[in-house]
Amino acid sequence: MEELGFWAAYVPCESQYKDAVQLTLEQIDVIRRLTEQYHPRLTLCTSSEDIKDAYKRHQLCSLIGVEGGHSLAGSLAVLRTLYHVGVRYLTLTSTCNTPWADCSHEDMPGKKPEHGGLTSFGKSVIKEMNRLGMIVDLSHVSVNTMRDAMEVSKAPVIFSHSSAHALCNSTRNVPDETLRKLALNKGVIMVNFYPPFLTCKEVSTIADAVAHINHIREVAGVDSVGLGAGYDGINYVPQGLEDVSSYPALFAELIGTGKWSVDDLKKLAGLNFLRVFQEAERIRDEFKKANVPPYEDVMTPRMQSNCTSTKQGNF
Repeated sequence: MEELGFWAAYVPCESQYKDAVQLTLEQIDVIRRLTEQYHPRLTLCTSSEDIKDAYKRHQLCSLIGVEGGHSLAGSLAVLRTLYHVGVRYLTLTSTCNTPWADCSHEDMPGKKPEHGGLTSFGKSVIKEMNRLGMIVDLSHVSVNTMRDAMEVSKAPVIFSHSSAHALCNSTRNVPDETLRKLALNKGVIMVNFYPPFLTCKEVSTIADAVAHINHIREVAGVDSVGLGAGYDGINYVPQGLEDVSSYPALFAELIGTGKWSVDDLKKLAGLNFLRVFQEAERIRDEFKKANVPPYEDVMTPRMQSNCTSTKQGNF
């Protein structure tokens, strides 16, 4: 499954309460235009079937994710619109809290959580994502937000780029207790290769990445681990894992541990994620069959700023 990749439409936290939605749409526009420019080598994929078809045609599959719930501006209508333009996962927070979810910074020593996880509106975001078939991504969120999201979501969740807290106690990593909950959720954690998440230092090696992958396998199982290196978003890389061309060396190291079969490696390389995507689509179809209408929750109190009109119009 080496033929797929997600583009992360990311906008900085400074855009929250300002122009986050516009900037996010502009990011998505760039992704779609880039994909069109390099078609047919690149092809836009918005479903699990698209991924499988692209794989058969030896095409690179472009998928779109949005990193940071601040891109919603507290609106489920914006969430639906993002789905319609091709977004298939949403990272609930980036490096800042939203008005409805706590980020991982809230788990730092001495910090007091703002929400204690997800608010009522945040839980509605999860439900609407399930209804749409959009995958819930828990990288960057606090442990309490992880807990709440997995309790609410009927579909498996992902951690698109996180590693094991037991091996490096960064708040961006996932504790063993949460990994065990992830196994019950049938979700996937995709291991990040950023050295500060592997060793809590600026240097690391391929062996450190292998250690995280094997630890997650031992705690959550082989069906719950994947690869989420994050190469385009990191400024340090492990020695021996400089880019995706080094994946064969990674797989050789894993086979050398005696714990991995070829079928296991296929799961790691993408089949686990594909299974989660298919399950999100199955849950979406169940919502549709049950005629579940779009969720209409609004932020209370409705966020006001210099960039928000006072009149909401007639509906």
